Amino acid sequence: MRKLAIDMDYVQDLLLRLLKIPSPTGYTDEIVHFAGQELERLDIPYELTRRGAIRADLSGDQQSPDRAVVAHLDTLGAMVKQLKPNGRLAVVPIGHWSARFAEGARVTIFTDETSRRGTILPLKASGHTFGAEIDTQPVAWDNLEIRVDETARNEEDLVRMGFHIGDYVAIDPLPEICDSGFINSRHLDDKAGVACLFGAAKAIMESGARLALDCHLLLTISEETGSGASAVLHGDVAEMVAIDNGAQALGQNSKEFGVTVSMMDASGPFDYHLTHKLLRLCRDFDISHQRDIFRYYRTDAASALEAGNDIRTALLCFGIDSSHGYERVHLDALKSLSELLALYMQSGPTSPRDRYNLSSLENFPRQPT
Repeated sequence: MRKLAIDMDYVQDLLLRLLKIPSPTGYTDEIVHFAGQELERLDIPYELTRRGAIRADLSGDQQSPDRAVVAHLDTLGAMVKQLKPNGRLAVVPIGHWSARFAEGARVTIFTDETSRRGTILPLKASGHTFGAEIDTQPVAWDNLEIRVDETARNEEDLVRMGFHIGDYVAIDPLPEICDSGFINSRHLDDKAGVACLFGAAKAIMESGARLALDCHLLLTISEETGSGASAVLHGDVAEMVAIDNGAQALGQNSKEFGVTVSMMDASGPFDYHLTHKLLRLCRDFDISHQRDIFRYYRTDAASALEAGNDIRTALLCFGIDSSHGYERVHLDALKSLSELLALYMQSGPTSPRDRYNLSSLENFPRQPT
């Protein structure tokens, strides 16, 4: 096992290409096609579930127990709730995010036949008209509407143009990479994680590194609405590492540098032995890292467990500022995360006994006492 060089030009370029593809939960077909084509380019075999979650396969020396690493392709978005008499569109969120961060967003509305452009605005959007009321109206989705960039004066105009209740709304990411290494964009959650997963896989393939176990690369399409990795696993997977953002804020230990190892999220503690194995890899191979706990969010790991999978789970994060808003991450965090993923893919099983669904107490691991 060795620390592999990560092609960060590839990671950065792939991230920008992923960000260009709209993929709110429920409207992910195009990004599934893109991810599949990229796996083919890397010569990594894969399969799709009925709805489009991807399970790719890296072969190892041992087939069982095997492992999985998961990131999600879907992002936050919105959906048209009403065609309004004033020729605008009422919207509701897809996923959990604040209306505060929707105000002013440029968007694409996907109708049954075409796509159209618009802007999400508060109902009272002009100080010249409403004065101080623009600062006192509540922050709520009911106080937002989409101004479509078409001549739409009323509901009849919207109907004539093909707008419907249930049209998907994709939020422009507006990515910008600074000379300082910071990346600003919406939807870094979790397209930055997907880019890291591909970066680690590329390093494995090009280096010829041997994997101790079969490793499945999972790309899910409904993490933002809760189902995530519930249907893409199979019975031989004994351990799974989820990749997602680690919110940096007052009271949090996450940073925009290094990799953040989560000890617990809203669904409860992660597996002790798998989490501490990842921490040992960081220490042994000099990967900058920190630990954190996230009280108000959950990941693909939770949906996998709730679906009845008896697996060890852990969560690795890239530290992010303003999660589910105007997000920012640093390339240093993406590099550290990719390096750790490549090491984990090469490592042996967390517990060899895990090859059995049920067995005796013999060789069952112990926590320190």
